[in-house]
Amino acid sequence: MALEQLLERIKNQKVIILGFGKEGVSTYRFIRRHFPKMNLVIADGNENLKVDEFAEDKHVKFIKGKEYDRNLNHYDLIFKSPGISFNRLDYYIENEKITSQTNLFLEYFHQHVVGVTGTKGKSTTSSLIFHILQHARGNVFLAGNIGTPFFDIVEQLDSESIVVAELSAHQLEFVHHSPDNAVLLNIYQEHLDHFNSFNTYQIAKMNIFKFQQKGNFLVYNGDDEHIPGWVKGYKPESDTCIFGTQIHPGLHVRCKNHLIRFMNDGEIVDEYDLIDYKNLPGTHNYFNIMAAISICRRLGVKHNDIMDALLTFKGLPHRIEYVGEFKGIEFYNDSISTIPESAIAAVKALRGVDTLILGGYDRGIDYQILIDFLKENPIPNIAFTGPAGHRMLEMCREQNALPKNYIETDDYQEIVRFAYNKTPQNGVVLLSPAAASYNQFKNFEERGSYFKQLVVGD
Repeated sequence: MALEQLLERIKNQKVIILGFGKEGVSTYRFIRRHFPKMNLVIADGNENLKVDEFAEDKHVKFIKGKEYDRNLNHYDLIFKSPGISFNRLDYYIENEKITSQTNLFLEYFHQHVVGVTGTKGKSTTSSLIFHILQHARGNVFLAGNIGTPFFDIVEQLDSESIVVAELSAHQLEFVHHSPDNAVLLNIYQEHLDHFNSFNTYQIAKMNIFKFQQKGNFLVYNGDDEHIPGWVKGYKPESDTCIFGTQIHPGLHVRCKNHLIRFMNDGEIVDEYDLIDYKNLPGTHNYFNIMAAISICRRLGVKHNDIMDALLTFKGLPHRIEYVGEFKGIEFYNDSISTIPESAIAAVKALRGVDTLILGGYDRGIDYQILIDFLKENPIPNIAFTGPAGHRMLEMCREQNALPKNYIETDDYQEIVRFAYNKTPQNGVVLLSPAAASYNQFKNFEERGSYFKQLVVGD
């Protein structure tokens, strides 16, 4: 029924697909499966976009180059890919015309969705929820920002299916619907090159619960500096569960040392002892685990099934990933780290980093919190790379926070040699850049993979 409603929404509309990356191609193929002769326009800013594969489609027109986003009001539906920003537009677009896979999927399939967002931890938490549900009940899908577009799975869903959806701020920016079950992990400064301000970025994130209704469920971080105020301001009708380190009225979950306890008005409802759990190191991962358990309990997963699944879950690549021990030195790849808070969390999780690799693409993030941390927790060897690394180095120099040994270079081979030369036996080397990768790499995965290749092959 929901699929038919979705198709009816698209039928007979004048459609433009804005951005022809993975999601744009997915949207095109979905529409073509159901409307083989619908006229479509595909617009992308890449003048060299390869479209040979679609040359035989006589009902599609491509617009490429700088003027790809002109005259968008000529269309009934604008399928905006997540990475497309409207900041440069000099004209107003009617808001009801703007849609996306995420918006339509949440409109017609919201009852199936566990939505997970936050600046950091989205992929780990989404994957953990998926792993637990797969272990306990099956018929669960993992989609969204983690790699699988929603339209690629929509025809496979039945009335009992659950979709764990990792949702970025880019995906949430223009949605008008929320998932029935939502997780809000944390909010830090991020993606300021896409959003006009940190406030606009936060507003986009709040769409994860803004449209929830009575009987829906929201799990959120009560320790976060920003989230409780937003929740209080929006006053969602949904049931809530707060996680963190503090005690709250009503249902909440808190961690203390290795214990995760579910509390209801001061009484212990359930308890998970993770004293022997080492798959996800660090306090920040305890927060991810609390969020995942909260959702799974809500969906009826039993205590023992949750514990069994936790013990078989492995962390994701590029997230404090243990690369291995080479020449008596341990190497960790945390390339996913694109903000100072995540680099700090990684250093804390490993408890004894000797060499740290910082820097990359500079998006104007405030790094003072990281410099303050390095003052109080000196790391003897630091490699600074890229424009962001240069700015961090200058801040360290100005604030008398220079490490004992440091290097500034964009050459990762030189960085790895520095790490091998300066790190003591049984020491720890951590790549946790606190910056995006776009100045040198396609994405954080490519950066992390290249680092691992150099470490292993050195």
